[in-house]
Amino acid sequence: MSTINQQRLINHFIELIKINSESRNEKAIAETLAEQLGELGFSVHRLPVPEAVSNGFNIYARLDGNINDTIAISCHMDTVNPGNDIEPIIEDGVIRSKGDTILGGDDKSGIAAIMEAVRCIQADNREHKTIELAFTVHEEGGLQGSKLFDMSYITADKAIVLDSGGAIGAIVTIAPGQQSLKITITGKPAHAGLAPEEGINALTVAADAITNMRLSRIDEETTANIGVVQGGQVTNIVMPSLYLAAEARSLNDTKLERQTAHMIETFEQAAAKHGAQINIESSRSYNAYHIEDNDPHVQSIMAAFSANGLTPFTKSTGGGSDANVFNGNGLKTVNLSTGMSKVHTTEEFITVDDMTKITEFMYTYLCSTN
Repeated sequence: MSTINQQRLINHFIELIKINSESRNEKAIAETLAEQLGELGFSVHRLPVPEAVSNGFNIYARLDGNINDTIAISCHMDTVNPGNDIEPIIEDGVIRSKGDTILGGDDKSGIAAIMEAVRCIQADNREHKTIELAFTVHEEGGLQGSKLFDMSYITADKAIVLDSGGAIGAIVTIAPGQQSLKITITGKPAHAGLAPEEGINALTVAADAITNMRLSRIDEETTANIGVVQGGQVTNIVMPSLYLAAEARSLNDTKLERQTAHMIETFEQAAAKHGAQINIESSRSYNAYHIEDNDPHVQSIMAAFSANGLTPFTKSTGGGSDANVFNGNGLKTVNLSTGMSKVHTTEEFITVDDMTKITEFMYTYLCSTN
């Protein structure tokens, strides 16, 4: 296990989180990383994406190694809001923002860990695997960058995403698929005081449907949620239309299909009952994945954690990540924790110790021959 240059690691992390990079606005961070990777000896390719997705670009970077093995490693470059003008504070080994923004450890802690591990490997003149990096834009809000990533660049048959929380050593081998539903209910306007019975209230239709719908925690593998409801402008008109956005997730694709069908059918039945029109757009956001604990890819990762004195463990998650997209494209991918905590909140933090441990893991794993 290498002695990681902890100060350089943290300095680089701080530098990265000070670069504004909320989703769709990743140009500055992408340009910085492309330049820094080039200085480390990577061949760097800027992969364009539509402007509607980002003003930046995805990055593919490759560093040839002398161990006969290739690994793809991925992080996303964007952050959620509020992620501009972050002022990091380090106290008692804990890095957090000053409290009015997120920190950005999701996912810049992963980027900093990878690059510091490579710096140390080069300084120690160690042999290493061939490293392929996939840094993506606009992961937050739909995994947009990974869906657009040009997979023809990737030669590895396995990958690691560094984009999870929890103890260092956590390996996410099971993650859900997600179905997205966009529902528009069209009723009939009428004056709410003079002739309400002549109208069809779109909200009444929605309420009827939702009352009869299985939502929240369905079982240990499946969840469903209605997260957006938009409709109505004044109180004296029977609400003529309503828009809802909903989702279903499951670790089991059959259960996901069943829950989705149930939600669609319940909405359609309520619309028919009240004489309303309904339009439902149903699309698969990403598929589930499940990698066995005895898979060689998982075993080699566990061996590297164990070699560093850590206790590796596999786990499932209820969230999606770029790992879902890469697995869907046939690239066997697990998601590892960097120790990030309370992500997507202004209380987000990460410890210097955890950042050091995941960097040490990357060093050990990249130099291992198993």
